[in-house]
Amino acid sequence: MFARVPASSANLGPGFDTLAVALNRYVEVDLHEADEFSITTSGTGAGQFDDEHHLAAVVAASVLGHYRFALSVFSEIPLSRGLGSSAAVALAAAAAAGAADPLGVAVRCDGHAENAAASWRGGLVVADARDGDVVVADLALDPEWRFVVVVPDVELATADARRVLPSQVPFADAVANLTSLGLLIAGLADHRRFVGGSMRDRLHQPFRAALLPFADALMDALRAAGAVDACWSGAGSSMLGLVSVDRADAVARGVRLFLGEAGVGAVVEVLEADRTGLVVR
Repeated sequence: MFARVPASSANLGPGFDTLAVALNRYVEVDLHEADEFSITTSGTGAGQFDDEHHLAAVVAASVLGHYRFALSVFSEIPLSRGLGSSAAVALAAAAAAGAADPLGVAVRCDGHAENAAASWRGGLVVADARDGDVVVADLALDPEWRFVVVVPDVELATADARRVLPSQVPFADAVANLTSLGLLIAGLADHRRFVGGSMRDRLHQPFRAALLPFADALMDALRAAGAVDACWSGAGSSMLGLVSVDRADAVARGVRLFLGEAGVGAVVEVLEADRTGLVVR
C-alpha cells in the first residue's frame, strides 16, 4: 500500500502544542509483504537508519505485528528542522501498513498530536491527545496566505528545544498567549482581519532563542521584508514568515539578502498550505 502525507508547521507562535498547518512538502511510504524485511530510502535523510530501527519500520511493524515487509520511504521534509518530519513519517507508515486509525498510531509513536493531525487532515487544525484519543478540529484558513519558510543548515532536536522550557510561566504570559492565539486564528481565517503581532509568543520562543542566536534577527528580517508576522516553525530550527500571496516572492528575496549578509546558511522556500492531507492508494 502507498501513503503520502504533507509536512506541517506547529505552534505558529502562540499556539504552543495545539495549532498546526499542513505544508506542501511530502513524505511517501510504500509497503508490501515480503519474506524478509528490507528498506530503501530516498530524498531527505536517505541512507540514515536504513534498518529495522527506522521510524517508518518501527511504526509499520507495530501495526502488522511483524517485520516481513519491504518498505520504501521518500521524503521532501528536512529532518530536525521543525517541519513535522517524524509525525509525517509515522502517519504515512501507519497508513501504508493498513492501520484502522493511522492518526492514533502516529500520535502514540511520535507524540506530536498537532503535527500528525495537520498532516492527516491538511489545512489548519487544532489538536489534542487526551485519554488515548486524538481530538482534532479544522480551522478556517484564507487561501491568500503563503508561508516563507527559512530552513537553516543547523539541526535542532525537539528534545533539546523542550529541555530549555520552564515548568511554569507567569499568569500574565499565559493570558498574553491566549490573546494572541485568538487574534491569530481570526487573522488566518481572513487576511483582512490580521492584527500585527498576533504571532507573538511568551511560552516557548523566548526560552529557545539562546539555542539559535540568529533566530530573533531572522524573524525581524522576515517582517522587515514584508511578512505580516513571523515565528519559529515548531521547535525550530526553521523560521516561518506569514505573507500574502502578492508579497511572497519579495519577502523570500529580502530574507535571502539578510541571510547572505549575516552569513547564515539556509534554504528559503515559499510554501502553500496543503489542503488534502493523507492520501492512500
